[in-house]
Amino acid sequence: MSKNYSLPDYGEYHFSPKEGFLAVLEGMLLVAAIGYFFYRSIIACALLLPVFGLYMKEKKREFSKRRRQELNAQFKDLVLSLSANMKAGYSIENALREAYRDLEPLYGMDSPIAFEIRHMIRGMENNVVLEKLLYDLGLRSHLPDIMQFADVFLIAKRSGGNLTEILQKTAEVIEQKIETDKEIRLMISARKLEQKIMNLVPFLIIFYIGMTSKGFFDVLYHNFVGIVVMTVCLLFYGAAWRLSRKIVEIEV
Repeated sequence: MSKNYSLPDYGEYHFSPKEGFLAVLEGMLLVAAIGYFFYRSIIACALLLPVFGLYMKEKKREFSKRRRQELNAQFKDLVLSLSANMKAGYSIENALREAYRDLEPLYGMDSPIAFEIRHMIRGMENNVVLEKLLYDLGLRSHLPDIMQFADVFLIAKRSGGNLTEILQKTAEVIEQKIETDKEIRLMISARKLEQKIMNLVPFLIIFYIGMTSKGFFDVLYHNFVGIVVMTVCLLFYGAAWRLSRKIVEIEV
């Protein structure tokens, strides 16, 4: 394989130009909103740049998690396709090639699973054993399902186990976990919407009172005591936001 051929680490994420532009815009709007509603100061916006950094980090984590969920779902279909092809009499290597023909039209050439299958096929053509390629994918994916499958596959190959049956059972387990995860996400989707609305409530309250009662909040701006009070409020808001995120994030 070429030394210039780089493989993705699914625990990290790099924005596309469009994603990066939107994330930067959203982060700047967030900093501007905090600077205005909590301090009414342009200088505060400059001092709040760490908040922008935290937002970008959180956005990358969100995109990375979404990509891992996508890879996990596609990997389940790969295992099912491998199982079906092996039942049809293909060797595991040829079953992988057939699986690519099945999944590439379904998910597209640029999908994570299509990329990984191409990498595995290329590796086998360069005399790299499939067990090692799967284990490498498990490490890079940071997904327990793929890592466990790689371990089971390695043991089955060495011990001469029934690969077709193992593939079928593995796909069923992964599918059950994915379905459970979907059900949980559906159940808490309303709670996530409520969380997003509640995150906006402090800004809406300040905006409403500021518009209907001119000068009501003036005592909190441009003086030491007001800055301290609003900073404490901002810290409480940040802690509440963090806690609400943890409550609605459930891992299967």
